[in-house]
Amino acid sequence: MEGLAMLRQLIGQLQELVEVYGSHPHYHLQQHHHLHLQPSLQFQLPLLNHHSQQQHQQHQHPRWCPINVDEGSPDDYYSFMMAAGKSGSLKMLEPCKPPLTKRSRKERTRGKSSGTTNTTEPMEQHIWKDFPEDLYEAVIARLPIATFFRFRTVCRKWNSLLDSESFSQHCAEVPQATPWFYTITHENVNSGAMYDPSLKKWHHPTISSLPTKLIVLPVASAGGLVCFLDIGNRNFYVCNPLNQSFKELPARSVKVWSRVAVGMTLNGSSTSEGYKILWVGCDGEYEVYDSMRNSWIRPGIMPSSVKLPLSLNFRSQAVSIDDTLYFMRSDPEGIVSYDMVTGIWKQFIIPTPLHLTDHTLAECGGRIMLVGLLTKNAATCVCIWELQKMTLLWKEVDRMPNIWCLEFYGKHVRMTCLGNKGLLMLSLRSRQMNRLVTYNVSSREWLKVPGCMVPHGRKRQWIACGTAFYPCLTAVA
Repeated sequence: MEGLAMLRQLIGQLQELVEVYGSHPHYHLQQHHHLHLQPSLQFQLPLLNHHSQQQHQQHQHPRWCPINVDEGSPDDYYSFMMAAGKSGSLKMLEPCKPPLTKRSRKERTRGKSSGTTNTTEPMEQHIWKDFPEDLYEAVIARLPIATFFRFRTVCRKWNSLLDSESFSQHCAEVPQATPWFYTITHENVNSGAMYDPSLKKWHHPTISSLPTKLIVLPVASAGGLVCFLDIGNRNFYVCNPLNQSFKELPARSVKVWSRVAVGMTLNGSSTSEGYKILWVGCDGEYEVYDSMRNSWIRPGIMPSSVKLPLSLNFRSQAVSIDDTLYFMRSDPEGIVSYDMVTGIWKQFIIPTPLHLTDHTLAECGGRIMLVGLLTKNAATCVCIWELQKMTLLWKEVDRMPNIWCLEFYGKHVRMTCLGNKGLLMLSLRSRQMNRLVTYNVSSREWLKVPGCMVPHGRKRQWIACGTAFYPCLTAVA
């Protein structure tokens, strides 16, 4: 009986190991061993024997068969254990070795990763030395912007890719990514902060060529280039914030020191084909800069069909769709447009929705959008409208989530649109708060933007103004 008790204890330990580790002891059922199974399993014995033989032929492990230890004699169990031990399919626990312990998930993951690392084969020099250079450039052109700048530190050859014409062609073939935002902070207007919405990360570039004694503000963008205008409305500058390509535009022929609206378009698919910049004042004066000629031209005068003064809404940046620029005006309410190819001005009378403030134009996929603050009584909400081409009326298409709008209740909120190219960045501020949010016009997704912190510090910077631009590594001013 003492031997039977020890056998019961051993089988109990084996069953615990099966439950913990999921690996079953391996043994073959022998027809000549008279095992006493549970009553519910006695009639299944022939099936189990047959199934075990099939699995043995396929080099698979048979199923674990529960054994009723309460019935049968010790000799039956000893004969069964001895037969299994001789076949080598059942491994007995050695008394000198400690019992197995279950590894944690972290240890199992570390083991898998280390095993994968050990099996990684080194790159063969004789194979990769003849890898085509154009394929290198094609792959690198499709890397995220932040990854590319880390790759530039690998070798001088990769660092010189920005000046390569073939690399510029590969970059032009890559579809436009999500726009970035170049913003100016209240603390230092000459030190911009760029926001990458794909990584939700702020960058702090230093454009050394920008004048330090003047306040310059980003007013337009096209093809990866950002157009700056000094606060005195005298001088224009064009720069690529990524590669520091910079140009100061020649002086304008028309001396207009009043506030102007600015728009920018490309002559083709990239800046290599040139770009144009238009400025227009409320009195109807305007000029166009052509980068291919590096000069300002005055195409003509404002047609009589456009009512003067324009009463431009300077809170709203211009919207560019193909070769046409759209500006918002307030008296009469509507939009004026200018075709940069034909030089034709048009005017559209479009009443704005009621109770609307701080509204600005935006665009997405050729559609003209309107974003603004809708305030009624003490409630304030950010709303999005789309211009209906047939009726020339604004149709509301979305609103900020109500739970976000509750934060504005009873507060005097002001809004500034920092980018209007498919992905909008909105600055919402009052005496008690300062919030940055993005809105994706296509997916109708609202996201909060992390605070812009001072580099190597903890102080949050307040965003004054900004513009959206499509990041391009090779765009030249």
